[in-house]
Amino acid sequence: MTDSTRGDHRVGRAPAARAVAVASLVERVLLASPRGFCAGVSRAIAVADRALELHGPPVYIRKQIVHNVHVVAALEARGAVFVDSEEEVPREATVVFSAHGVSPAIYAKAERRRLEAIDATCPLVTKVHSEVRHFAATGYTILVIGHLGHEEIDGTMGVAPGQTILVESIEDAETVEPPDPYRLAYATQTTLSLDDTAAIVAVLRRRFPSIVAPRREDICYATSNRQQAVKALLDDIAFLLVVGSLNSSNSNRLVELARGAGVRAELVDDAGGIDESWFAGVTTVGLTAGASVPEQLVADVCDWFEERGAVIEERAFTQEEVEFRLPLAVR
Repeated sequence: MTDSTRGDHRVGRAPAARAVAVASLVERVLLASPRGFCAGVSRAIAVADRALELHGPPVYIRKQIVHNVHVVAALEARGAVFVDSEEEVPREATVVFSAHGVSPAIYAKAERRRLEAIDATCPLVTKVHSEVRHFAATGYTILVIGHLGHEEIDGTMGVAPGQTILVESIEDAETVEPPDPYRLAYATQTTLSLDDTAAIVAVLRRRFPSIVAPRREDICYATSNRQQAVKALLDDIAFLLVVGSLNSSNSNRLVELARGAGVRAELVDDAGGIDESWFAGVTTVGLTAGASVPEQLVADVCDWFEERGAVIEERAFTQEEVEFRLPLAVR
């Protein structure tokens, strides 16, 4: 649902007093933890901030630094200029590559344009690139599990474009025909559904028993933790509200996870996107946020519920203490 659609819907709803009465049925909000910023997102935003401090505006950022409209708007207000391609960046200017990573071809184009490139790629995405590079160098075809058009997948497949094949679904896993089924490995996007990915991998292992797995799971700790934290809530809630932007893969996976378990769920950028009619007949709501969401946006949603009489109860699944160092270019 677009913002304009939400606006039209608000105009046609019942008077505000009635809407508040519906929302007041919500007695508890179970706040999932961990939620929000992961170490890779925190690092990428810090890289962009530091680049602006060192070089002054404008600093160009290729694609969204992370998939969150509020983070992007805040950086734009400080002088960041977001572009779709490195070719839009003036020669010899500073460009930051987003947390999702880019292919070697993008680095080469930036070098030809004499750009000062600062790499904000999440180290866990870099780890996947290294795996793909290693498998390709040893003659393997790599089946890359992920979503077509996502920047992370574009970068990962660009590491070895002649030796990677995209697998998006179980159907793809059942029909893919690699050139040599005995020289085969797989890698995954870091922000996928744990359950969906496991189902795809199971098909690949059945069809290609010798397929080689990554040394360590490619789905990142933050994606995994946020999904597990939501799973721990599902028996106790009738509705899950996920704070995150529409183009955020990990945020969308949280919505899908709840819906797949029979729990209604919606995705909002912020408290302004909440539709009170969602909570008719609902007494307990789950609340979480994707890995690129500032905590203030979650606090605003908590305020929205508290103003309507709900009690916020935090539910901790695990603690996260991961931190990544900044790249040398901005350290």
